[in-house]
Amino acid sequence: MPAPGALQRLWQWLQARAERRLPALTRLRAPESLPIVLHRRRIYVLPTRFGLFFGVLLAAMGLGALNYNNNPALILCFLLASAAHTSLLQSYLALRGLRLCEIAMPPVHAGEPLRVTLRFDGVEPRRRPGLVLRDAQGSHSFAVPAQGLGEVSISLPTEHRGWLTVGRLALSVRRPLGLFVCWSWIHPAPRALIYPRPEANAPPLPGSGPEGKPRRGRGLDEQVHGLRDYRSGDPLRTIAWKRSAQLGRLTVREFEIPQGQDAVLDYDALGSLPPEARIRRLTRWVLDAERRGLRCELRVPGERIGPGRGAAHVQACLRCLALLPVGDAHA
Repeated sequence: MPAPGALQRLWQWLQARAERRLPALTRLRAPESLPIVLHRRRIYVLPTRFGLFFGVLLAAMGLGALNYNNNPALILCFLLASAAHTSLLQSYLALRGLRLCEIAMPPVHAGEPLRVTLRFDGVEPRRRPGLVLRDAQGSHSFAVPAQGLGEVSISLPTEHRGWLTVGRLALSVRRPLGLFVCWSWIHPAPRALIYPRPEANAPPLPGSGPEGKPRRGRGLDEQVHGLRDYRSGDPLRTIAWKRSAQLGRLTVREFEIPQGQDAVLDYDALGSLPPEARIRRLTRWVLDAERRGLRCELRVPGERIGPGRGAAHVQACLRCLALLPVGDAHA
């Protein structure tokens, strides 16, 4: 009896062989715009391990019944073969006419999982249970009702800012008897925008003077609101020397900018940092300014956004930072 691992490798070889022999049917590698409809020329069928065993069992039963001229055994053999054929037809119909009509991908910051929700319906009004969507992270089961939408959510890892595509996904079904697996490939074209990862321990927001230039000294409109540990790059003027001597470590004062004061976030002013570190710090400052109710102006090479505040302004700033070419940012 072949080992389960050997049977699994055999099935994978058969599937890969089918894809190589029928490239027009299976190898849909180019991104496709929505809606994506699964028609008969892109649905493929192979027997499962249980289906192969069932086929061998039916062949042995048929040969025995013919050899001994056993009519009841022949009737049972044909009945089981009819059930297997009906199972194949039901699996095929579960995929035929299935349509991917919508994808929801809310933006996230790099390092956070991207939740992708795919919504399906059917060109033909038919209930479609037992569907499985497979990606690089695993398999996800769902069903599509006869009338309405069925949805499935997957989670994709994010490592870098910028555009992220979903990639190729496999849709398959083994119902109702598990004798056959029907599958197809989809490659959605929509992309998700990944915002830059905010700096974990960024310095406080820079202030701005009447002409929008960063203030060099502490003015009357700055208020000390706390102390924190010293971080590389903090100005020496902000060090609380007396408190540092008491604690045995360097601490610095943090200042508040009053409501209504604009914060100018300038990429070129962070010349001592690498390009990606500048982008992460500006991302943190944009979020901090919105959290504190401040208007901010983002200045990057070739573009200025603001001053402004609100969700639309934050999204415009984060989008600009996410798509900022490092090569053009003259670091």
